[in-house]
Amino acid sequence: MTDYPPISDQLSAAAEDPDSDVQDLESVREEGRRKMDWAAQHMPILTALRKEFEADRPFEGERIAMAMHVEAKTANLVELLADGGAEIAITGCNPLSTHDDVSAALDTHEHITSYAKRGVDSEEYYDAIHATLDLEPTITVDDGMDLVAAVHEDYPELIDGIVGGAEETTTGVHRLRAMDEDGALEYPVFAVNDTPMKRLFDNVHGTGESSLASIAMTTNLSWAGKNVVVAGYGYCGKGVAKKAAGQNANVIVTEVEPRRALEAHMEGYDVMPMAEAAEIGDVFLTTTGNRDVVVEEHFESMKDGVLLANAGHFDIEVDLEGLADLAVDTYEARDGVQAYELADGRRLNVIAEGRLVNLAAPIALGHPVEVMDQSFGIQAVCVREMVENGEAYGPGVHDVPDELDKEIAEIKLAAEDVEFDDLTDVQREYMGSWDHGT
Repeated sequence: MTDYPPISDQLSAAAEDPDSDVQDLESVREEGRRKMDWAAQHMPILTALRKEFEADRPFEGERIAMAMHVEAKTANLVELLADGGAEIAITGCNPLSTHDDVSAALDTHEHITSYAKRGVDSEEYYDAIHATLDLEPTITVDDGMDLVAAVHEDYPELIDGIVGGAEETTTGVHRLRAMDEDGALEYPVFAVNDTPMKRLFDNVHGTGESSLASIAMTTNLSWAGKNVVVAGYGYCGKGVAKKAAGQNANVIVTEVEPRRALEAHMEGYDVMPMAEAAEIGDVFLTTTGNRDVVVEEHFESMKDGVLLANAGHFDIEVDLEGLADLAVDTYEARDGVQAYELADGRRLNVIAEGRLVNLAAPIALGHPVEVMDQSFGIQAVCVREMVENGEAYGPGVHDVPDELDKEIAEIKLAAEDVEFDDLTDVQREYMGSWDHGT
């Protein structure tokens, strides 16, 4: 058991400190609820699922531990699961992505305990992860796999009681698949990131729109005419490249996978190694989920005033330790922008400490509400599937069943009053046959 306090206790203690700028807890909670209510108005999928879950109570008796980006959209997913009968303990999956007011508002729910707080150090971050596991969960819901890792490394005695889990993001799925290949993953986890209703919208449109918007708001700079270097051309990189080009930037793509590099080339983007891009880029945005994408040899050839940002999950894509070693001075150039001044006077500007820029920048709001409604709808039905049919899934990473993905798409289309065709019986028979030739 841990003694890490919930967010309400942390904010109450801070409010009593005369040197703290934390207002009274009730005001904080009210602001968080206001954000959640605004998001809920634009989340028709979760609204439809809420009606179902409140009526059916599919999670009665279940205990769900969650490590997510705790902001307004996530909060509506958390309350949806709790109103479906679950007991929930949640914390953040990034030290800078929590909205404290939203976390405090969640903590008022009688079936939710929130440990998420913005700006925690590494020790506090993992203490909060461990605190969620005091719940002895039957389900885990993760964004980045830190929760699953903590279960296996620190609390293996919990594994027998866990039915399964769901993983939200690319980096987490990569880590899970590596764990699975090593035979170390001991309960089933749905790769929510890899299902079409998530990756085609959240990764492409969500990451593209929110990352560029967060950088623009943080810096007050335009995209037009800038050389924007996008590292990685997976679904997130495609979204960033497309949205940057749409704002009249010159897009340069760097890749290590030849087919993705060719795809970027055929889309009309310049493709080159990072060593070459470093010499001409104005903005560098990493989307790889890997480490050491932008390193010392690249810093040495960059122009004065470049922006460095990360739209991957962890803060290891830009080598900040290497940059600090090169710098003769560092200072806060703007709220959320750290300038590293080199010996020759060049300044390289890192946004949001190299963390997930669309959530960690000071005024970042994450993906658009409508996009996350789809992603969180998938999360919700995956949890329902694990509870109802968990015995059908063995330990390891599992694709989201296609019927669940289609269920969420159909809810969204109905909410948008969009009608679509269906196959006729003749067409269905033809598509299922092999004996109709030319």
